[in-house]
Amino acid sequence: MKLQGFTRRTFLSASAGLAAGGLLGGCASTTTASGATRVTIWSWLTGMDKYVAAFNAAHPDIAVELNVIASGLKGGYAQQTNALRAHNAPDILHAEYQGLPQLLTTGGLRDLTGDLADLEHGYSPAAWQGVRPGGRTWAVPMDLAPMVLYYRKDLFDRHGIAVPRTWDEFRAAAQAVKQTDPAARVTTFPLNDGSFFAGMCWQAGDPWWRVDGGSWRVDISGEGTLRTADYWQGMIRDGLVATAPTGDQDWIGAMHTGRLWGLLGASWSVGSLVKSIPKDKDRWAVTTMPTWDGTPANGVQGGSAFAVSAESEVPEAAVKFLRWLSTDPAVAKIGTTFTTPFPGYLPSRDVARKAYKGGYFLGDPVYDVLDEAARRVPDWTWGPNALRIFSTVVDRMSGVKTGGTTLAAAVRQTQGDAVAALRERGLTVLEGKA
Repeated sequence: MKLQGFTRRTFLSASAGLAAGGLLGGCASTTTASGATRVTIWSWLTGMDKYVAAFNAAHPDIAVELNVIASGLKGGYAQQTNALRAHNAPDILHAEYQGLPQLLTTGGLRDLTGDLADLEHGYSPAAWQGVRPGGRTWAVPMDLAPMVLYYRKDLFDRHGIAVPRTWDEFRAAAQAVKQTDPAARVTTFPLNDGSFFAGMCWQAGDPWWRVDGGSWRVDISGEGTLRTADYWQGMIRDGLVATAPTGDQDWIGAMHTGRLWGLLGASWSVGSLVKSIPKDKDRWAVTTMPTWDGTPANGVQGGSAFAVSAESEVPEAAVKFLRWLSTDPAVAKIGTTFTTPFPGYLPSRDVARKAYKGGYFLGDPVYDVLDEAARRVPDWTWGPNALRIFSTVVDRMSGVKTGGTTLAAAVRQTQGDAVAALRERGLTVLEGKA
């Protein structure tokens, strides 16, 4: 996730075309009636209210005030981007790794390099690089979401199907699943989820964006992505995978009844499975993603971080809260009461591992698998129009299920869309691999 040769000017020049607005109402008081320093935060992170309450209880000199906003792609990023450009942003903003570049293009984020320099070696490399475009730190990592394979170990074992270690073996397993039960599929490839598709392509180690000198190099239709697209096109064409969304009631039912035998999901899918199909205890196991050529690699889907507004009048208090949120053991302990956190800060991950009750999955311990997956994440660069491309690629893939287009064709069209969008912002764009 490194941006080599990157300068802040490169990102700021991408701001043309982003939503703009005039100066809104004046800032609220920086202190509460009790004299505590007031820090405002906008976030959609589940459990943030619990974290804020715990921090406020332990730090009477600071009062963090939470405003829950819509999740990023459902309006949260637009709201925060508009607020930054209107000089009316909160002190702290929610910035997933893929959304951080968009917020950075506004020029409204505080450079946190000096504030966090002492923490660098405590983070998982993928999480740390995710908040450091160009070698400067623009946000505080919260968690990481490496992708892994969740599978019905009971069904794989019962029918003598080997757990796939390569994508060729995964296709063979998919054929065996369909032969065993014509109504069942090994997994679903959700055509409605651009972040999922990006995560699958990430594993191929062929980044969609790079900074090349003072230019953005766009390579969405690169070799690794096209290989990924062609593979899954074949799986869809041959009826070896479903293409329905994940997370809805139909998906939950299919997972529980054995119509779906697996899930390619992120670390946060641990909690999703436990909550969605609690009666499936001792059926599921987790392993690292199959590989293309035997070289260990895993993609990432999601992960949150938090940035500080450059115009915050209380940056020291804001940073104090974010350091606590990212590194204090209390946060991981609180998180385990309602989810299965996978912190970006390694000491906190150890706390989460010890607090995790387990008992749901068979086979290798969940945190061992996730740790290994996190170590396998290759470098990746998010561009300033990444969020837009998530929706663009979904639009382009809409005809795949009916045969109106192919994943490879959708990828090539998305490449053109991405290049045009950056050039509309006045950026110099290079195409293809350097």
